[in-house]
Amino acid sequence: MSRIFHPLLYMIACATRQELARQIHYLKVENEILRARLPRRIIVRPDERKRLLKAARGLGNIVLKQLVSIISPHTFAGWVLQARGPRPKKGPSTRKPGRPKTPEETRKLVIQIATDTGWGYTRILGELRKLGCKKISRQTVKNILVEHGLDPGPKRGAGTWDEFLKMHAKTLWQCDFFTKRIWTAKGLRLCFVLVFINVATRKVFLTRSSFDPNKEWVADQAGKFIEHVRTEGMSAEIVTCDNDGMFGRWFDDRLGIEGIRVKRGRPASPNLQAYVERFVQTIGQECLDHFVVLGQKHYDFLISEFTEHYLKERPHQGLDNVPLSGLPPARHGEIVCRERLGGLLKHYERVAA
Repeated sequence: MSRIFHPLLYMIACATRQELARQIHYLKVENEILRARLPRRIIVRPDERKRLLKAARGLGNIVLKQLVSIISPHTFAGWVLQARGPRPKKGPSTRKPGRPKTPEETRKLVIQIATDTGWGYTRILGELRKLGCKKISRQTVKNILVEHGLDPGPKRGAGTWDEFLKMHAKTLWQCDFFTKRIWTAKGLRLCFVLVFINVATRKVFLTRSSFDPNKEWVADQAGKFIEHVRTEGMSAEIVTCDNDGMFGRWFDDRLGIEGIRVKRGRPASPNLQAYVERFVQTIGQECLDHFVVLGQKHYDFLISEFTEHYLKERPHQGLDNVPLSGLPPARHGEIVCRERLGGLLKHYERVAA
């Protein structure tokens, strides 16, 4: 039954649409004839406007453009907007155009993580996600790093010399020789001293001077350095030095017995020994360069006095201007000046009342 009914309904629907199309076409032709006999401009009364708007409900813009003939389609569209009434005004927006700025707290966190770890921006983004910072993209993290002059890429390779020093500072010592020509009964002679300095604490150990730093003397001084480390309750795992021939196999073997590794720097690289080089410069400028040294005992005395001053009394700029022995207890007594080496080395302290 449905096989007969459906085609019949389809034929009737098609006939109806065709009939309606023919009627509309006739009305449009008739309307054009009447429109041609009327004046070019027709004034539509308010009631007539309402009737036209009511009749146009449900028709699309494309259909209206084809049907409207008394007035222009643009005018009719204006009537539609007026009929809808004025739109409610929105209050002034406090939000600035564009994307919202990344919170300052998040920006500081990005810089802190990058500075502390050296990670790349993708790794930093993962850490931010873990901390609950979800409204931030990889590109934003990269832009923040670039704005602050930081490389957005991760650090590759074995790391820098500064990173090595920071990781091993507490158990890392640097050593070097320094020399001075002193007057003796045999005339001017070159005298040698071996100095060790701990990178973390800046504490030093200086050997007795020698005119002949042979391998036996060097090995013996290495043994005295080991005894000093034990006495002071410190630790030593690595000792760095330059490629001076006096640091021979005997030096390595003596320290190696105690499990201390010797690490030699590259030639012509004084910055690798920056801490001990700076101490050698300091003892020269603040002490030894001011004296004509008369004999080995005089030389050892000058070094001993400066070492005591360096370890107990002298503030160190690299350690927040605090002496290596720490700050003295707070006192409110008289301030006095203490002197060493005839007033060359001075420091100030309060005397207990």
